[in-house]
Amino acid sequence: MELRDLLDREQIRDCIARVARGEDRRDAELIKQCYWQDANVDFGIFTGSFAEYLAWVVPGSPAVPLTLHTLGQSLIELHAAKAAVETHVTSYHRIDMGEQHRDIVIGGRYLDRLEQREGHWRIAQRTMLYDWVSDYGQSADFGKGVLGTPFKTKHSVGAARGDFSETFFKQLRA
Repeated sequence: MELRDLLDREQIRDCIARVARGEDRRDAELIKQCYWQDANVDFGIFTGSFAEYLAWVVPGSPAVPLTLHTLGQSLIELHAAKAAVETHVTSYHRIDMGEQHRDIVIGGRYLDRLEQREGHWRIAQRTMLYDWVSDYGQSADFGKGVLGTPFKTKHSVGAARGDFSETFFKQLRA
């Protein structure tokens, strides 16, 4: 039983990490692998079914060209084929204000109810709690380097789609 619990907890953590990557990449297929089709989502600024959430988060707002969700610890309580999970999240958002971009960082927690069906753990309900927000003002342009040092490679700057991480995973899968 202890080994099964450990494996279940790891599958749950993997599911939550894949959702974060899917949201950052606006990757509908990756997100679909992590939610049950009958799931409900409540982000405060958006509440609805999984299908409605997917249509909202992919392609995402054109005013938010870049996001990065960093996950912290997860408290996981297993109850047979259900789990209650609280995961700390810090999310960075680059906001296109027209004349300039701004950097916003939000701290909060995902409250997820996951269910195991046919051997797979997926989210059945997600609720976002917002604990803090910081507006860092105008975004720095990292396209030319960091701290005055230019990048030596073209793949150093991340993007929501089409950056080097996609190539990185494709190379390892081949």
